[in-house]
Amino acid sequence: MNSPAMQPATSTGSLLHQPRAVWAVAFACVVSFMGLGLVDPILASLKESLGATTGQISLLFTSYLVVTAVAMLITGFVSSRIGVKHTLLLGLAIIVVFSAIGGCMNSVGGIVIARAFWGLGNALFIATSLATIVSLSAGSLKQAVLLYESALGIGIGLGPIVGGQLGQHISWRGPFFGVAVLMFIGLVATFFLLPATPKPEARTSIADPIRALRYPGLLVVSLVSLLYNFGFFTLMAVAPYPLQMSPAGVGWVFFGWGAALAFTSIWGAPWLESKIGTIAAIVSALLGFAIILAAMGLFSAHHTVLIVCIVLAGLCLGINNTVITTLVMGAAPVPRPVASAAYSFVRFFGGAVGAYVAGKLAEHSFHTPFYLGAGVTLVALVLLLSFRHLIPTSSAPSHGSEQEAEVLETADID
Repeated sequence: MNSPAMQPATSTGSLLHQPRAVWAVAFACVVSFMGLGLVDPILASLKESLGATTGQISLLFTSYLVVTAVAMLITGFVSSRIGVKHTLLLGLAIIVVFSAIGGCMNSVGGIVIARAFWGLGNALFIATSLATIVSLSAGSLKQAVLLYESALGIGIGLGPIVGGQLGQHISWRGPFFGVAVLMFIGLVATFFLLPATPKPEARTSIADPIRALRYPGLLVVSLVSLLYNFGFFTLMAVAPYPLQMSPAGVGWVFFGWGAALAFTSIWGAPWLESKIGTIAAIVSALLGFAIILAAMGLFSAHHTVLIVCIVLAGLCLGINNTVITTLVMGAAPVPRPVASAAYSFVRFFGGAVGAYVAGKLAEHSFHTPFYLGAGVTLVALVLLLSFRHLIPTSSAPSHGSEQEAEVLETADID
């Protein structure tokens, strides 16, 4: 049963008129997702400074994502025993400590290990923060997810700017320390603004997210996202190298990417979904992203084309992120934190494999990883179309579906 402080999102309310606790968690989300794009501008600097290969540098993504994926299985287990607020604070504290430790390392191996622990903190925070925003926000489920995805888009957009500037004017260590400082601010804001939450009567087990994948709708959406994330992190792990720009220059390019992602996350995705429907919106985004990755493979030696493609990719990624995240919340009759953990457990493995494979391929050619990413994204599209009948959805997204209503009724943030 929900506590008074953690009631589910209602169908009324404005996106911008939210409780202070929601804004505190949203701010922490912005900073958390800044960490994703923060390292992109310094990949080339790290490679040069530490004498590493492209494949070794890609392990910064892989270790982070593998641990994040596996740790998703324990997020519900932990939050159902120590409460939502303490789980969020624990995740934030781990990120603060290990992002700072990463900045102190002198080897790729040390940074990879620090990023792995960073992934643990990120898992505790991501799965719990989405469910927290959904439950505390004043508005519908779709508005709550939109707020979460807006924080994601803003964070991803700001991350490259901060990382590029710190990497350019300080060193590659600057972005790691920058995340530590910003996350500490997020931790303090969450501590003071998020209301205390009682421990739930029913405890979640580690196996619950795995059991949730028995629902065909959630499994299909998760597998589609796994394949899509392969392409996503191919772009993240490889694109900075053929640009051959300074950290600040790469930061500005990826700021354009993040700004485009934020735009479609906030405005483009809801508009497109209302016009053509949920599945068609995802198909459009996947097809567009696959074409862009293929173009990046074909023109990997042309800097201007790469810059344009990176920014355009943000438009597709923003649509996909928002629509799929909303879809996940109603894809199975399980509590929202369990659905989020199950979905994230599967999808992050796609990013982990994609980043590593792309990094290894990039040691020989910049064309091949982008072509592979495009192919895997097309497989995601085919999978979605082949099993779309298994996915609970609504042809009128703005009104919500019966499945969504059932999940809202049965979900318990704690």
